Amino acid sequence: MTSQSPANALDLSSYWMPFTANRRFKREPRLLVAAEGMHYTTADDRRILDGAAGLWCVNAGHGRREIVQAVERQLSTLDYAPSFNMGHPIAFEFAEKLAAMAPGGGRLDRVFFTNSGSESVDTALKIALAYHRATGQASRTRLIGRERGYHGVGFGGLSVGGLGYNRRAFTSLPGVDHLRHTHDPARNAFSRGLPEHGAELADDLERLVVLHGADTIAAVIVEPVAGSTGALLPPKGYLQRLREIATRHGILLIFDEVITGFGRLGTPFATDYFGVTPDIVTTAKGLTNGTIPMGAVFASSSIYDALMQGDESQIEFFHGYTYSGHPAACAAGLATLDIYKRENLLTRGATLATGWSDAMHTLRDCPHVVDIRAAGLIAGIELAPRDGAVGARGQEVFAECYRRGVLVRVTGDVIALSPPLIIEEGQIGQIVETLRAAIALVK
Repeated sequence: MTSQSPANALDLSSYWMPFTANRRFKREPRLLVAAEGMHYTTADDRRILDGAAGLWCVNAGHGRREIVQAVERQLSTLDYAPSFNMGHPIAFEFAEKLAAMAPGGGRLDRVFFTNSGSESVDTALKIALAYHRATGQASRTRLIGRERGYHGVGFGGLSVGGLGYNRRAFTSLPGVDHLRHTHDPARNAFSRGLPEHGAELADDLERLVVLHGADTIAAVIVEPVAGSTGALLPPKGYLQRLREIATRHGILLIFDEVITGFGRLGTPFATDYFGVTPDIVTTAKGLTNGTIPMGAVFASSSIYDALMQGDESQIEFFHGYTYSGHPAACAAGLATLDIYKRENLLTRGATLATGWSDAMHTLRDCPHVVDIRAAGLIAGIELAPRDGAVGARGQEVFAECYRRGVLVRVTGDVIALSPPLIIEEGQIGQIVETLRAAIALVK
């Protein structure tokens, strides 16, 4: 059985699919068998325009030969090497290249490799706890997330995350609290750019300081742009205000840039887009163009140096993964960075952002559309939920777009868009017109 096998020739029963209604999918599977540039090819030989960069990760487009060749060379030379008390050159080379372009104008220049966004988040939270313990503030153990935030599926990320369905299904860590979310459609619906209202919601951190005591709070983690809850943009001044409050109380600020990292907003990182530098940044997805699972956590040298104390023969940070800094993943990452640099992809979104936003806002008069949000090459088209069936309308639009040859992302009743950064203006038009037709069909 090969990747080109028709759907009716496959036994779909063994694979327990993630974040999927398994029974429904296996009755009507959607199988992708090849990809190149901006398009997937389906098992029934149709071309599907990728309006979601896979899962927010294929920033340079599909089928990049440079990445394939780099991985092939690496596997034929050194397929695997441990990173515990051992090293291999390509991991150090990749970390150096990342440090040179690090968030905050290069200030977050210490890089810890993981294998996914979920692992990056859990790593960042552990770094924050370890930092406070190393600096004599062991009482700082509380972690603060935000409602409607998504930080992966590890128990740490799940706990600071603020998605009800995710949290209710599993036990969360103790000692976690949440800021209120910033989504305010009553005041901000159909905003062009960042919403005008809501900067004061950052003051929720002050409320939690009063409630718990600043000396108990280790870190607050937010997505600069909340992706998995439907492209929620921060109000003007919100992130700056959150930075000021965290600094005042000695609380580390973590930006989860698993989605916004590597060009999604038209800047290398959201820290550059918003002009706000946190203490730690989590990344993954676009790091290797989605080719090999990998993540990275960026931290400041001051955080790193705080842990580099005591007996040099002792492990300073008891944390890591078997595949941290995997040679093939590093090779894929280096090739990806070369593509980003050569084709100016980390800033290309800025040249398309106005046209992208204008195109999205032409959907304002479509049935059921209650809000449209866009920044860089991200957009969220929010639909009114159907009575008693939240998410049904969004799923139907998703399915109709796929039938019409465009892949979009759906989260509840929000259609989320994040195409590869190589998208052309005509393809933006195709996405919008496909959405227009699909929304018109849904009751």
